[in-house]
Amino acid sequence: MAITGDGTAAEGALPLHRGSAANRGPVQAAAMSGAREAESIGYRGPTACAAAGITYRQLDYWARTGLVEPSIRPAYGSGTQRLYSFRDVVVLKIVKRLLDTGVSLQNIRTAVQHLRARGLDDLTRMTLMSDGATVYECTSPDQVVDLLQGGQGVFGIAVGVVWRDVEGALSQLHGERVDTGETLIGKNPHDELARRRNRAG
Repeated sequence: MAITGDGTAAEGALPLHRGSAANRGPVQAAAMSGAREAESIGYRGPTACAAAGITYRQLDYWARTGLVEPSIRPAYGSGTQRLYSFRDVVVLKIVKRLLDTGVSLQNIRTAVQHLRARGLDDLTRMTLMSDGATVYECTSPDQVVDLLQGGQGVFGIAVGVVWRDVEGALSQLHGERVDTGETLIGKNPHDELARRRNRAG
């Protein structure tokens, strides 16, 4: 299925958000259970940048232009901190990869909209393929092979792999509980700054 710049699916393919998650296996189901728990944790800008491999300047620009906005808490004037969800950070990393491979900003915007529209259950089994002009969504190995044989796929991004990369990076960084604002310390138990924040709160 193709994502085109005008938001329509190319060559009679169904729009991306109509895909089915019916063939989900136990591995994906377990991953999604953990992902739903992760949605109760937010990440500040610097943490999101570190996990996604982008600069703060990119993060700020993408938020201000509406490319990838924080879904938990946007910035309201000076002094407020944006708070990104786990899914936001995954999307940030995918946007970075698409930009690095020369995909147009218009197609990236469309791809982001489709990623946002898909349920969490769909994301880990999705592969995004591109020929540099169009982005395609594949949900099976056969679709990937078909695109490659047709000369349409030059590179691919397995969303499940990006998901695991982000998960691994965030497990060593700091999150913030959405309900209480408590700072959650990553795998480094000696982080005094986070301890002080929790005591002060």
